[in-house]
Formats: sequence, structure tokens, C-alpha cells
Amino acid sequence: MTKHPQDGPGAARSAAARVPSSDPATRSLKRNVTGFLLYVFILGDVLGAGIYALVGQIAGEVGGVTWIPMTVALLLALLTAASYAELVTKYPRAGGSAVFAERAFNSPLVSYLVGFAMLAAGVVSAAALALAFAGDYLGSFVHINPVLGAIIFLCLVAALNMRGIKESLRSNVIMTMIEFSGLLVVIICVGVLVANHGGDLTRATSFANDVQPIPAVLGAAILSYYSFVGFETSANIIEEVRHPSKVYPRALFGALITAGVMYALVGTAASVAVDSNTLAQSSGPLSTVMGATGVPIPAWIFSLIALVAVANGSLLTMIMASRLAYGMARQGILPSPLARVLPRRRTPWIAILVTTVCAIGLTVAGSVAVLAETVVILLLLVFLSTNVAVLVLRREEVPHQHFRAWTFVPVLAMISCLVLISQQTGEVWLRGAAIMVIGLVIYAALGLSKRYRGRR
Repeated sequence: MTKHPQDGPGAARSAAARVPSSDPATRSLKRNVTGFLLYVFILGDVLGAGIYALVGQIAGEVGGVTWIPMTVALLLALLTAASYAELVTKYPRAGGSAVFAERAFNSPLVSYLVGFAMLAAGVVSAAALALAFAGDYLGSFVHINPVLGAIIFLCLVAALNMRGIKESLRSNVIMTMIEFSGLLVVIICVGVLVANHGGDLTRATSFANDVQPIPAVLGAAILSYYSFVGFETSANIIEEVRHPSKVYPRALFGALITAGVMYALVGTAASVAVDSNTLAQSSGPLSTVMGATGVPIPAWIFSLIALVAVANGSLLTMIMASRLAYGMARQGILPSPLARVLPRRRTPWIAILVTTVCAIGLTVAGSVAVLAETVVILLLLVFLSTNVAVLVLRREEVPHQHFRAWTFVPVLAMISCLVLISQQTGEVWLRGAAIMVIGLVIYAALGLSKRYRGRR
């Protein structure tokens, strides 16, 4: 990868410029995010609740060599991350993939659909996480109706989001440290087990019986890939990042590599402590691993850590969704009120309220499983669009330095997205299509509304 300075008139075209800077209700967001906060933001989103259930499913696919598919998944994620690093530093505007699609394809409809897919994925994911938070995890401490608990939780997240990005990300730092510490405890406890001549180190280099290594690794890598996709949320807070061209690539790649190393270590530790069949059958594989180590740590601690992980993921996802809605409104492809910000806090308050209401509606209408499965196909379509946009926008110059990926990287990223898309079931495709139809209806309604106002 290289940094590429460019100069030219292309920078003058900016969709964001459609919003008058003199309007205090739609002025720019406050740049309160440092490189460290951005790094922790991405790490907290990637290093989410998935690892607490993911290890068992991967072990069921490949056996003890869980670190291999996790490493492959990391490499696949880094390909698309390189495309984001180039476009985000080239066009540091809230709106992320929607902004890139608008510039690359010069089509309001395509830009809207890409942005809507990303927005829908974020809101759906937040709803699923809220239900997970209010379910068994919270039930270990307080008995409350899951839907009611999810609604209360989303309101609290909205309040924190409304207060400001700095306050939200400070909370993320604390929660990410708890998540990270929990995974470190697993690794250390398995180390104690091995030091006491327990566990089986050979399992970490052994495939499961009766599996073909290459197909098994590919299947498990596809499963592992979904644990890395949280990085795309960072594109939507870029207007609140200080010195984005300098710090964004470092934070992005650093967070992904950190998470990948942690995933591989935790997966290896789990395989050493517990055989793959037991891991695959466990609904809480890391709790099973902790039990096998014999280290006297209370079981409720891991329930608390998982609760924090889910809460953190929901907070970061709702930050992304509100900033994406704000960015799309500034582009003129969502209603302009969504671009309004609080005068003092400089947070997109209407976008926060609208995305929170949508997430609350989904918690009432769907289950965790249904909501979670829908996110995958939407994100892959967004990633495919972004990887194509990188190559299309190579001809457009900007008057500042930005990250530039080697040309073969986005090409490989496109191929990886197509491979992953081909693995989705028909049912998942139908759910994704239904959401995009809703998006088209909203787009048509907005178009009719604009025409009506124009005739008055």
C-alpha cells in the first residue's frame, strides 16, 4: 500500500456542499475523535460478542485448527478494508459507502440503495443486539420481558449517542477494555492449564476426522469473516475524526490485525483446553473452556463480559447508523431534517431519534436469529459496491494526500465478496430483497414528495 498525493479540480464536486454551511442546524459535526479513540472504536466493533459463540461453530467445521480459518478471514477482511481506507481518506465525509457510490456511479438511485442497504444492516444489527442484550445475558441478573428490556436499552443508547461522540467513544473504550480483558483471561487460564500438564497441544494442529481440509477451511473462513465486518462502521464517523487521512489507515488496519491475532489466540486456547466436538455442542464455548481450565473464576463474570460486549456492539452500530442517515441527508438522498444537529452538542439528533425508533420497531417484529441473518447479505452488497467504486474513482483527483491501495487489492476484494455472496441461502436472499423493496418504496415516496413541493 502507498500514500498517493493528487491535485486537481475534481475535489470541488462534493455532495455535502448541497447543505448550506450557514445554517446552524445543519453545520458540520464536531471533530472530537482522536486516532486512539478511532482505533478503539473499530476494535470494539470488530471484537464484539461474536467470538463468545463463534469458536464452537468454527471448531465444528474444522476441528482444532480454528486459527487457520480465522487467519484466512482476516486476510479477506483486510482486502475490503484497504478499499475503505482509500475512499475514506480521499473523501472524508459522513455517509461512507453511499458517498462513494454517488461519486463513482453518478446515480442518485444507486447511491441511495447502497446507503439504504448499509443503514438497514446497521439498524437491523442493533435491534438484534438489543434483543440479545435483554435476553439470556440480562436474564442472568434481572428478569424482564426481552422486548421491553431491548426498548429501554435502545433508549439509553440513544441518550448516550445524543450527548456526543466523545462521551460515546469514552464509554466504548471502557467496554472494549472489558471485552479484551475477558479474552485475555481465557488465554491466560489455558496457559495455566498447560503449565499444569493439562489440555492437549496437538489438537491445535489437527483437523476433525472425515473432513477435507481445503473445503473445511473455506467454510469456516466464511463463518469467521462475519466477525470482522464491524470495521465498515468507522467510515461513517470520519467527519468527527481529527486528521483523518493520517490516522484512519493506521487505526483501521491496526484494529483489524489486533482482533485477528486475539481471535486466533482464543481459538487455539479453546482447542487446547477442550476437544472440538465438545466446543461445537456448547452454546457458551468460552464458558466451557474456562470450566475445563479449573481456574476458580465465577461463571457470572463471563455472563457480564458477554453483556458488555453486546452492549458495546449495539452502541457502535447505532452511532454508525445515525451518522450514515445524517450523511445521506446531506447528500440530498434522504429528507433534509435528518442532517440537523444540536447547536451545542453537534450531534445529529433527528437521525439518532429516527434510527432508534426503527430499531425499536424491529425488536417488536423480529427475533434475534431472523434479524442477524439479514445483516450478512446487505453488508456483502455494500462491500461489493465499495470495491468497485475504488477502481472507478481512480480517475478523480483530490488536492490532499490520501491512502492508496495496490490495484490488485480491490479486485481480489470483489472476488472474495462474490464468493461469500454465492454461499448465501435463498431464504437470506429473500429477506434482503424484501428490505431493498422497502427502500425503493421510500425512495419513490421521497421523489413524489419533492415533485409535489416543487409544483406548489
